Amino acid sequence: MHHHCYAWVGEKKTFDRESIRRPVGQAPTATSETEVLDRYREALAAFPTTDVPPIQTAHWLMKAPSQIRETWEEPEEAGAWLGLQLQEFAPRFTSEQDREVTRLVLLVRAAVERLEWGGDVSLGHYLKGRVFHSVALVTCSPNRAAPDLSCPIRQSRT
Repeated sequence: MHHHCYAWVGEKKTFDRESIRRPVGQAPTATSETEVLDRYREALAAFPTTDVPPIQTAHWLMKAPSQIRETWEEPEEAGAWLGLQLQEFAPRFTSEQDREVTRLVLLVRAAVERLEWGGDVSLGHYLKGRVFHSVALVTCSPNRAAPDLSCPIRQSRT
Protein backbone atom coordinates (compact mmCIF):
# COMPACT_ATOMS: atom_id res chain seq x y z
CA MET A 1 0.00 0.00 0.00
CA HIS A 2 1.17 3.52 -0.77
CA HIS A 3 -0.30 7.03 -0.74
CA HIS A 4 -0.48 9.54 -3.58
CA CYS A 5 -0.61 13.23 -2.71
CA TYR A 6 -2.49 15.81 -4.78
CA ALA A 7 -2.85 19.58 -4.47
CA TRP A 8 -4.78 22.23 -6.32
CA VAL A 9 -5.17 26.00 -5.99
CA GLY A 10 -7.57 27.85 -8.20
CA GLU A 11 -10.61 30.00 -8.63
CA LYS A 12 -13.59 28.89 -6.58
CA LYS A 13 -15.83 29.20 -9.65
CA THR A 14 -13.69 26.57 -11.43
CA PHE A 15 -13.94 24.27 -8.40
CA ASP A 16 -17.73 24.66 -8.52
CA ARG A 17 -17.98 23.30 -12.10
CA GLU A 18 -19.15 19.79 -11.29
CA SER A 19 -18.97 18.50 -14.86
CA ILE A 20 -15.17 18.67 -14.82
CA ARG A 21 -15.04 17.09 -11.35
CA ARG A 22 -17.00 13.94 -12.21
CA PRO A 23 -15.83 11.00 -14.31
CA VAL A 24 -17.82 10.41 -17.45
CA GLY A 25 -20.92 8.38 -16.78
CA GLN A 26 -23.45 6.89 -19.11
CA ALA A 27 -23.65 8.70 -22.44
CA PRO A 28 -26.70 10.88 -22.93
CA THR A 29 -29.29 9.89 -25.47
CA ALA A 30 -30.05 11.69 -28.71
CA THR A 31 -33.11 13.20 -27.02
CA SER A 32 -31.18 14.52 -24.00
CA GLU A 33 -31.34 18.21 -23.28
CA THR A 34 -28.58 20.37 -24.72
CA GLU A 35 -27.31 21.16 -21.22
CA VAL A 36 -26.90 17.43 -20.47
CA LEU A 37 -25.03 16.89 -23.74
CA ASP A 38 -22.76 19.87 -23.05
CA ARG A 39 -21.94 18.64 -19.52
CA TYR A 40 -21.16 15.17 -20.88
CA ARG A 41 -18.85 16.54 -23.58
CA GLU A 42 -17.08 18.75 -21.05
CA ALA A 43 -16.58 15.86 -18.62
CA LEU A 44 -15.32 13.60 -21.39
CA ALA A 45 -12.73 16.14 -22.45
CA ALA A 46 -11.73 17.63 -19.10
CA PHE A 47 -12.01 15.07 -16.30
CA PRO A 48 -8.99 12.88 -17.10
CA THR A 49 -6.59 15.77 -17.64
CA THR A 50 -7.72 18.61 -15.42
CA ASP A 51 -6.05 19.12 -12.07
CA VAL A 52 -9.32 20.28 -10.51
CA PRO A 53 -10.13 17.92 -7.61
CA PRO A 54 -12.71 15.24 -8.33
CA ILE A 55 -15.85 15.15 -6.21
CA GLN A 56 -14.98 11.69 -4.85
CA THR A 57 -11.46 11.61 -3.42
CA ALA A 58 -10.69 8.11 -4.75
CA HIS A 59 -11.35 9.36 -8.28
CA TRP A 60 -7.95 11.07 -8.23
CA LEU A 61 -6.71 7.58 -9.18
CA MET A 62 -8.53 7.97 -12.52
CA LYS A 63 -6.56 11.08 -13.39
CA ALA A 64 -3.31 11.34 -15.29
CA PRO A 65 -0.23 10.28 -13.27
CA SER A 66 1.18 13.77 -13.84
CA GLN A 67 -1.38 15.06 -11.29
CA ILE A 68 0.42 13.20 -8.48
CA ARG A 69 2.56 15.61 -6.46
CA GLU A 70 4.28 12.99 -4.27
CA THR A 71 3.96 9.29 -3.44
CA TRP A 72 4.83 7.86 -0.05
CA GLU A 73 4.88 4.34 1.31
CA GLU A 74 4.49 5.43 4.92
CA PRO A 75 1.46 7.35 6.23
CA GLU A 76 3.74 9.53 8.37
CA GLU A 77 5.61 10.73 5.28
CA ALA A 78 2.37 11.59 3.51
CA GLY A 79 1.25 13.36 6.68
CA ALA A 80 4.46 15.39 6.75
CA TRP A 81 3.80 16.44 3.14
CA LEU A 82 0.27 17.48 4.14
CA GLY A 83 1.66 19.46 7.06
CA LEU A 84 3.97 21.38 4.74
CA GLN A 85 1.08 22.15 2.38
CA LEU A 86 -1.05 23.46 5.24
CA GLN A 87 1.83 25.46 6.69
CA GLU A 88 2.51 27.08 3.32
CA PHE A 89 -1.10 28.13 2.70
CA ALA A 90 -2.38 28.74 6.25
CA PRO A 91 -1.46 32.45 6.27
CA ARG A 92 -3.85 32.89 3.32
CA PHE A 93 -6.80 30.93 4.82
CA THR A 94 -9.83 33.20 5.13
CA SER A 95 -10.90 31.61 8.39
CA GLU A 96 -8.82 32.65 11.38
CA GLN A 97 -9.84 29.41 13.11
CA ASP A 98 -8.43 27.35 10.22
CA ARG A 99 -5.07 29.11 10.63
CA GLU A 100 -4.61 27.99 14.24
CA VAL A 101 -1.46 25.88 14.59
CA THR A 102 -3.04 23.41 17.03
CA ARG A 103 -5.88 22.78 14.61
CA LEU A 104 -3.46 22.18 11.74
CA VAL A 105 -1.39 19.73 13.82
CA LEU A 106 -4.56 17.83 14.75
CA LEU A 107 -5.61 17.68 11.08
CA VAL A 108 -2.28 16.14 10.14
CA ARG A 109 -2.44 13.60 13.00
CA ALA A 110 -5.98 12.60 12.01
CA ALA A 111 -4.87 12.26 8.38
CA VAL A 112 -2.03 9.92 9.33
CA GLU A 113 -4.41 7.79 11.41
CA ARG A 114 -6.83 7.55 8.50
CA LEU A 115 -4.07 6.58 6.07
CA GLU A 116 -2.85 3.89 8.47
CA TRP A 117 -6.10 1.97 8.05
CA GLY A 118 -6.30 2.62 4.32
CA GLY A 119 -8.60 5.63 4.20
CA ASP A 120 -8.31 8.74 2.05
CA VAL A 121 -7.99 12.35 3.18
CA SER A 122 -9.30 15.42 1.41
CA LEU A 123 -9.08 18.95 2.80
CA GLY A 124 -10.10 22.26 1.31
CA HIS A 125 -9.77 25.85 2.45
CA TYR A 126 -10.91 29.16 1.09
CA LEU A 127 -8.00 31.53 0.59
CA LYS A 128 -8.11 35.30 0.59
CA GLY A 129 -9.76 36.47 -2.59
CA ARG A 130 -11.94 34.04 -4.53
CA VAL A 131 -9.44 31.21 -4.40
CA PHE A 132 -9.75 27.67 -3.08
CA HIS A 133 -6.95 25.35 -1.92
CA SER A 134 -7.46 21.59 -1.99
CA VAL A 135 -5.14 18.79 -0.87
CA ALA A 136 -5.79 15.07 -0.98
CA LEU A 137 -3.98 11.97 0.21
CA VAL A 138 -5.24 8.89 -1.62
CA THR A 139 -4.44 5.35 -0.55
CA CYS A 140 -3.54 3.15 -3.46
CA SER A 141 -3.19 -0.59 -4.08
CA PRO A 142 -5.97 -1.02 -3.18
CA ASN A 143 -8.15 1.93 -2.37
CA ARG A 144 -10.87 1.09 0.18
CA ALA A 145 -13.49 3.37 -1.35
CA ALA A 146 -12.84 2.20 -4.91
CA PRO A 147 -10.92 -1.10 -4.89
CA ASP A 148 -11.51 -1.59 -8.62
CA LEU A 149 -9.43 1.49 -9.51
CA SER A 150 -5.87 0.64 -10.42
CA CYS A 151 -2.81 2.65 -9.54
CA PRO A 152 -2.21 5.50 -12.01
CA ILE A 153 1.55 4.98 -11.82
CA ARG A 154 1.23 1.36 -12.87
CA GLN A 155 -1.15 2.39 -15.65
CA SER A 156 1.48 4.73 -17.06
CA ARG A 157 4.13 2.01 -17.19
CA THR A 158 2.14 -0.50 -19.23
